[in-house]
Amino acid sequence: MLENSDAKAAYWCVVSGSEIWTIDGSIPFGCAQQWRLPIEYAVLIGEHNQAPVYWINAQEIADELPMVNLRTLLSMDSALFLLASKAVQYGHMSQTQRFCSQCGGRNRLNHHQLAMQCQECRTLHYPRIFPCIIVAVRKDDQILLAQHPRHRGGMYTVIAGFLEVGETLEQCVAREVQEETGIIVDNIRYVTSQPWAFPSSMMMGFLADYAGGELNPDYSELTDAQWFSEPHLPDLAPHGTIARALIEQTLTDIRAKNDKIDSHSF
Repeated sequence: MLENSDAKAAYWCVVSGSEIWTIDGSIPFGCAQQWRLPIEYAVLIGEHNQAPVYWINAQEIADELPMVNLRTLLSMDSALFLLASKAVQYGHMSQTQRFCSQCGGRNRLNHHQLAMQCQECRTLHYPRIFPCIIVAVRKDDQILLAQHPRHRGGMYTVIAGFLEVGETLEQCVAREVQEETGIIVDNIRYVTSQPWAFPSSMMMGFLADYAGGELNPDYSELTDAQWFSEPHLPDLAPHGTIARALIEQTLTDIRAKNDKIDSHSF
């Protein structure tokens, strides 16, 4: 909680669901007094450029603030975007974990632990994080791209899905690809990860190679799935997403392989 610091400049992440307050496309920076923010509800969640970053739920603020979906900030400084994502996930925790799953008592925010704590049995309930895999599949000089019903404007991306109980990440990659496209993959290797606050996921990114099977999209999950090669790529997931990073890495690997083949042909 912010104490005796209403004049100290800070970043202010005011959140409501997956939306966040912005000014000119960025997280507002200034003092609480300047923005008429209720400092008694401000929670410190990190630091950016040697300045504190605070989270406040929009419901605690009397004024109606202009909110945008967190997705619109993907091109923002990555460190600040991750802090904004953290604020969104804490906001989600405070709204969805209001009652104790142990005894049914009322939960309140424990500011020291940044968790919800039962006022009856004192059990701490930390933010729920949902592990997901996301994978780019390569077949020679092609990449497997899919379109989901929720994606508007013809955007294509890579395959993703939630981890199941008792499953390794690699098993999840193989299962999700086969279930959604009919393709069998091997040479599954981890690349990177990204917190994904929609509402509270952790995306773990992989690359994999085509090993067999005919492309047969599951149309209950996908609108389309195809093999693509440069320069005939569709509209892709936006920059700043782990999906785009995996796509770019796969395309880079394909170009490197083709350049090597060309150099050996002389």
